[in-house]
Amino acid sequence: MDKLPSPATRRKVATRLLPYLFFIYVIAWLDRMNISAAALEMPHDLGFSPEVIGLGSGIFFLGYLTLEIPGALIVERWSARKWIARIMVSWGAVTVWMAFIHTAHQFYLVRFLLGVAEAGFFPGVIVYLTHWFPREQRARSIARFMAAVPVSYVAGSAIAGALLPVQWLGLQGWRWLFLLEGCPAILFGIVTWFYLTDRPSQAKWLTAEERAAIEAEVAEERRQVRAATVASGRSLDNPHSILHGLRTALTNRNILLLAATWTLTSLAGYGISTWLPTMLKQLSGYSSVTVTLLSALPYAASLVAMLMNGRHSDWTGERRLHASLPLLVAGVSAVPLIFYSPGIAISLALVVLIISFQNAYLPAFWAMPSAVLGDTAAASAIGFINSIAMVGSAAGPALMGYLRQSSHSFQSSFIVVAAGYVLAGIFVLQVRLPGTSQPVSQRTNIESK
Repeated sequence: MDKLPSPATRRKVATRLLPYLFFIYVIAWLDRMNISAAALEMPHDLGFSPEVIGLGSGIFFLGYLTLEIPGALIVERWSARKWIARIMVSWGAVTVWMAFIHTAHQFYLVRFLLGVAEAGFFPGVIVYLTHWFPREQRARSIARFMAAVPVSYVAGSAIAGALLPVQWLGLQGWRWLFLLEGCPAILFGIVTWFYLTDRPSQAKWLTAEERAAIEAEVAEERRQVRAATVASGRSLDNPHSILHGLRTALTNRNILLLAATWTLTSLAGYGISTWLPTMLKQLSGYSSVTVTLLSALPYAASLVAMLMNGRHSDWTGERRLHASLPLLVAGVSAVPLIFYSPGIAISLALVVLIISFQNAYLPAFWAMPSAVLGDTAAASAIGFINSIAMVGSAAGPALMGYLRQSSHSFQSSFIVVAAGYVLAGIFVLQVRLPGTSQPVSQRTNIESK
């Protein structure tokens, strides 16, 4: 292979792209999960039951199903910056619309449309990162991007704590939460159109030598994945065909295992994140403001766990155990909450463990699809994995809402959490990677920072 990109070039790419992708993903998650904070006050103002809140939270993911695979393919074959910019403007507008709902049917409709508007964002960014970062750096780059998830919960909790008590211009605080959190998505959607660069070959902020080195490295990596595919006996006829890519992704054993893993973790993860503030309020009796601040603690801890696990996965070149072990620990940590309801301190400590390890597995997990397949097939696989998981994401909040209403307790809900994470940990452990990433510790020309 030609000369590898220098550490300085890698730092330049990471500094240019990752902070911005992190920032816009924070905006995305604020708009996606502000429903959990609004659920503290919205049911009282609108007369919504827990089942209505759970169903509305889940309907978001049914809308999300619509454009997951097309979104990933659009980024692979057309333009990341245009697609992401369109998504952000759309979801910002729909989030603002949420501030003016009054009935359950309006709630369901706007949540569904929010899912449609945001669909394709996450898989699109994961595909986009494969255009810029090699496998040896991918878990760390994904970790730095997905660190937006816990950060958005921390920031969102503070914002919700400030806005929920207000009553401005005759609008309740939860309405202002949607109104003010939707506007940044519209603004930065426009910025994204001009800021992001689709491919290294188009990056005027790199030198010609730097562009060539990155392009050559990405091309060589994809050649190796295609060679491994041929060696495994799978057909590679017309490898750039969209239909071929879809067929390969949908019939690959490893991709199906990854899809099952992501579905189960989405079922458990979105269930607990949607109902966490309500659960803590029920346990403690604290005010909505205090509860939203307490809800931020698990996500602050998970930020550290995610970055450390992603860094170590790249350092060792190992993926499966770095994805599986955190999930198993998260599942085991949920077991005590099934059998008894401890006080707020112990419950919060267990939730910190669950959510920290739940998020720690993400960087290693999302580095795996592009190690299994390449080119259009990898883009299709990433979209497929995320689209299938939307079933779990939709079911999680609704199922936990139903169990809570029927039992008047969250204890039975944690069966879903514990079983989901343990089974997911077992599934991801069965994935057979064609070859582990070369450990960063053994490469002399890769930045170890």
